[in-house]
Amino acid sequence: MNKLLLSLSAALVASVTVFAAHAEGVQGDVKAGAKKNAMCIGCHGIVGYQSSFPEIHKVPKISGQTGQYIAASLNAYKKGERKHPSMKGIAASLTDQDIADLAAYYEASGVVAGTPALGKAPAASEKVNALLTKGNCASCHGESLSKPIDPTYPKIAGQHSDYLFVALKAYKVEGNANIGRGNAIMGGIAKQFSNAELKELANYVGSLPSDLQVVPQNRFK
Repeated sequence: MNKLLLSLSAALVASVTVFAAHAEGVQGDVKAGAKKNAMCIGCHGIVGYQSSFPEIHKVPKISGQTGQYIAASLNAYKKGERKHPSMKGIAASLTDQDIADLAAYYEASGVVAGTPALGKAPAASEKVNALLTKGNCASCHGESLSKPIDPTYPKIAGQHSDYLFVALKAYKVEGNANIGRGNAIMGGIAKQFSNAELKELANYVGSLPSDLQVVPQNRFK
């Protein structure tokens, strides 16, 4: 298993390097991103908003997420590595500059200078701790699952549990036109678990202290 993870890690590093080279020279602008987010706020700017297709779940909190992860995700939807009809359509309409600007905007969105650092994650149950250890989650997502070791990896602490569950299941799906995520590392990890185990992991991770937020627009308050 360790050899498999090392091999998959090398593959991911290579893909991240390709992405970085592709994005080289494209600098995101927060103010520009604030003017380009009209297609985003209708889902990600409404507290409690749920997606109804292809599965029902709260749309993810993206304010306060790492910008490079947001950019990598949008590019994955654009290339079809992540299968979600609505997100693919939106991402396909974005230029590299649009993606960089939106990523910069959402990384800064809701962040208040001087806010105390997050507290340490509460201890998991013995069962959930065994699942976290099996998945080696902290090795990528960092301390308390809120400090990823690489900015192209997401903060997952405090993300909506139902979204996390759907996302984790998607890494196991193959051959579906509307559901699925092509990531060698996460696919290899997710396939080790039953859906019931993934749900337990998602429920724990979703309960943790978080930098992630839904920042509503004035029109939606």
